Amino acid sequence: MIQILKTYEDGIRQIDGIEQGCWVVMTDPSATELLEISEACHIDIDHLRAPLDEEERSRIEVEEDYTLILVDIPTSEERNNKDRYVTIPMGIVVAKDVIVTICLEETKVLKSFMDGRVRDFFTYKKTRFILQILYKNATVFLQYLRIIDRKSEEIEHKLHISTRNSELIDLLELEKSLVYFTTSLRSNEVVLEKMLKIDNIKHYPEDTELLEDVIIENKQAIEMANIYSGILSGTMDAFASVISNNLNIVMKFLATVTIVMSIPTMIASFFGMNVAGIPGEYSPFGFAAVVGIAFLISFIVAVIFRKKDLF
Repeated sequence: MIQILKTYEDGIRQIDGIEQGCWVVMTDPSATELLEISEACHIDIDHLRAPLDEEERSRIEVEEDYTLILVDIPTSEERNNKDRYVTIPMGIVVAKDVIVTICLEETKVLKSFMDGRVRDFFTYKKTRFILQILYKNATVFLQYLRIIDRKSEEIEHKLHISTRNSELIDLLELEKSLVYFTTSLRSNEVVLEKMLKIDNIKHYPEDTELLEDVIIENKQAIEMANIYSGILSGTMDAFASVISNNLNIVMKFLATVTIVMSIPTMIASFFGMNVAGIPGEYSPFGFAAVVGIAFLISFIVAVIFRKKDLF
């Protein structure tokens, strides 16, 4: 899908064709749409295809007529009726007259710009627009990190009540998401550092503060991801130990019960032998005496085990 947007005095509007200072939004474009924009904006079609590869790394590529900025953005996908947080590439192509963004899906990062909810946003101010997109991307990362933190707290609360494997698997999924986020944020940081050095993207004094905010916000997201990852890893280790310890307690209890219950069985087997001379063989109280002795010994052993905290 292709949308062409441009800001005017009364806000942002969608236009029919490519004009100077417009913004071309490509969301999961088809091969025909890629070819159309490639020819209209004189952009290598391979560079337009690059953000559509989920494994593509963040980078900057400088060409004669345009510059490709590739960054990772956060998103969520549903798997087994649960939200899973991952990152996907998003491309920003800064051409001579237009800015083109390419992504596999509609994203929160661009949605607020498309709806005109960002202050001081102009499609023709390309450098500022790029920085605003990158700032919004870091902000969305922070939002997803807070969601992951809340979910981990909810799962931890469930684990306090019932230590099951399903909760540990959910924590493992969140930890994997944090690994994806940390890796992507570090790659984005490298892209920001390279942006400071290249000359193809003009640097204006009024955008210096915004650039600093982008770098600070990205660093904050990296720190939060590292903190949450460390906490989550420690929580998983702790609850894995709790589950293992609970299993040991159950096995110890079952072993103790088995020992106590084996005493009457052993005594009954001795007195059940088909040989002569068994004590109380002809006594009318022999059976009751054997049962009483067996249960008395079992009770004494159970009391001893109880004192040793084995029950």
